[in-house]
Amino acid sequence: MTTHTHVAKTLAPLALTAALVLALTSPLVGCAGAPAASRQSKLSSNDPVTVTVWNYYTGTQLDSFNELVDEFNRTRGKELGIEVQSTSQGSLDDLENAVVAAADKRVGAGEVPTMFPAYADIALSMNERGILQDVSGYLTDAERANYVDGYLAEGDLDGTGGLKIFPIAKATEVMVLNRTDWDKFAEATGATTDDLATIEGVTQTAKMYYDWTDGLTPARDDGKALFGRDAMANYLIIGSQQLGHELIGRNADGTAALDFDKAVARRLWDNYYIPYLNGYYSAIGRFRSDDMKTGTIIAYVGSSASASFTPAAVSPAGDTRYGIETQTLPAPEFEGGKSVAVQQGAGMVVTKSDDRRVEAAVEFLKWFTQPEHNSKFALDTSYLPVKKSANDLDEIVSHADDGNTTEAARQALSAAISTVNGSSMYTPRPVVNGTSIRSVLESALSDKAAADRKAVVELMAGGTRRSDAVAKYATDANFEAWYADTLAKLEAAAHEG
Repeated sequence: MTTHTHVAKTLAPLALTAALVLALTSPLVGCAGAPAASRQSKLSSNDPVTVTVWNYYTGTQLDSFNELVDEFNRTRGKELGIEVQSTSQGSLDDLENAVVAAADKRVGAGEVPTMFPAYADIALSMNERGILQDVSGYLTDAERANYVDGYLAEGDLDGTGGLKIFPIAKATEVMVLNRTDWDKFAEATGATTDDLATIEGVTQTAKMYYDWTDGLTPARDDGKALFGRDAMANYLIIGSQQLGHELIGRNADGTAALDFDKAVARRLWDNYYIPYLNGYYSAIGRFRSDDMKTGTIIAYVGSSASASFTPAAVSPAGDTRYGIETQTLPAPEFEGGKSVAVQQGAGMVVTKSDDRRVEAAVEFLKWFTQPEHNSKFALDTSYLPVKKSANDLDEIVSHADDGNTTEAARQALSAAISTVNGSSMYTPRPVVNGTSIRSVLESALSDKAAADRKAVVELMAGGTRRSDAVAKYATDANFEAWYADTLAKLEAAAHEG
């Protein structure tokens, strides 16, 4: 385990197990609720304090954070007497194991860090154990007003106006399009990217694409899929929200209030399962960017922070590799629904400690989220800055462009900023067993679609016409059975333990 004077960069979820029981013995902050305007700083360059951060990062994210934390330690940190020290634990599993070991005070484990990243569900679990610090008292009303409202709301775990998850960078979903192959299709059929603005439009266009590619080899029934998506739980959660139902609400006691409306579920089914069953959609690789690289699909919805994985070339199996141009668009929404987009990205939680160390941690977080610093990270990694003034591409570029920003990153940021500025940003409130509920949603529809598509292909290989093979599964009875099974699994997940 190597310690660096860098913040190792991670916004991925910290999947801590339910067995995490933290027991801190350091003195707790006694005046956490005092307004920031009246709080007297306990920091001094003559009496330095060390802030520890445990996390993990790789590649560009690691390089970008390392540079920023070095800059903080040389400038604002030196002025206030703060040094940020970060230990990179390696993988996500390594990080989880290290935190649990520290909390359990196992032999050879380190002390629990001052900060580490967490998503809301995990933060709720830790908050119930009494180890998270409410840092709302360390920000003035004016400082709070600078942050995107939804980002702060996510950190208010118990609805009292507190802040137990400090936003540092966020992401949403965007659509990535292989423009090179799309243009051939568009020229032949008259399709436009406007057709991809709604989920129903994607479904209809995907059928057109399948039929058009099938027509290129009329002797065989082998049309190609147009579309795929990452994070199926987002499709169900955000789709339900757009259509007026909060799939995962929260009861007063913190348990999940499920609203898996059957009519909404049918629209979700009709616009994923049915086109997947027909071969209009596909999901083969680990991520849909992998499927675009192999030519399996030419469009996908994924995280705006995944721009570095946008393929620059396609390598079909047994065919010649060729370069492509891509275009990033806002993610499609349901026709007639509310304009709602997913808000994702882990924030930093601060553990209870002495007042001076907590103040130092918050000073670093405030410095890191200043537009001139947050914008650099945004350009490097395609994550979104968390302050309102920074959610403008020109503003980001003016602060941080060093000439090395990729076109894919620029496009992803542009589409994501358009989404943030034009949509209601949503993330489910943290609930008991939230991770288990999301796990059900992640696989319920996609696994069913993949299994039944495989059966259709096998029927076709045996001589059954595609329309007859699809008709066997595209039935009301099949939907009803899936809906009942998924609802039962959601309810079981919500009440487990």
